[in-house]
This record gives sequence, structure tokens and C-alpha cells, in this order.
Amino acid sequence: MSTDTPAGTPAPADSPGPTDSPRDRYIAVARSDEFAGLRKALRGFVFPMTVAFFLWYALYVIMSAYARGFMGQVLFGHINVALIFGLLQFVTTFLIAWLYARYADRKLDPVADKIRGDLTGGDS
Repeated sequence: MSTDTPAGTPAPADSPGPTDSPRDRYIAVARSDEFAGLRKALRGFVFPMTVAFFLWYALYVIMSAYARGFMGQVLFGHINVALIFGLLQFVTTFLIAWLYARYADRKLDPVADKIRGDLTGGDS
């Protein structure tokens, strides 16, 4: 379905032009350098953190499977290396979430707020 007027038929004087439609504004934003920079900044944090966490988790799994002697070493009481590694997975998850929140506050949110303000005319 098209909202364009048929060829040769002028649009009514009070109708918005093609660049005034929300769809066109969103497309213009998506193609802007500012939005591309925002996506690049997001990917610059998310991809390396994802790879780092995946490698850290894979190390834990591989060592649990193939380094049973090391992982089974008792550190104190009934606590062994494997349990510490497992608990550190949770610590790492919360650390990454905290780092992302700080990164987003400093690098992503100001740009996203500016883009949103430009797109909505400051009505957000």
C-alpha cells in the first residue's frame, strides 16, 4: 500500500511532504553519521565483552572437563577451585552489567538522547 499520490495528481496543500512522515524521519536518522557512530560505540563495547565472557566461560567448562585434578583441589573446608570458578561466573556477569551501565551513561545515552530529541523535536 502506498501513501504517494498518483502521478500527475498534486498533493493537497496542507498534507505533509514525503520528508515529514515519521517513516522518512526514522530512515534519515538510521542513515545518519551520528546514528552510525552510536551503533559503532555500542558494538565496540558489546562484541569484545561477549567474546571475553564466552572465552572465560569456555575456560571454566574445559578445565572442569579436562583438568579435574586442578579444579578439584580443596582450597579450604569443602570449597574447591571449581566452586570458586563457578561463583566467579556470577561475579563476572554482574561486573560486565555494571561496566555496561557506566559505559552507556557516558558514551551511548547522551548521543541517543540527542538523536531522540532531534527526531521528536524535543518532546521526549
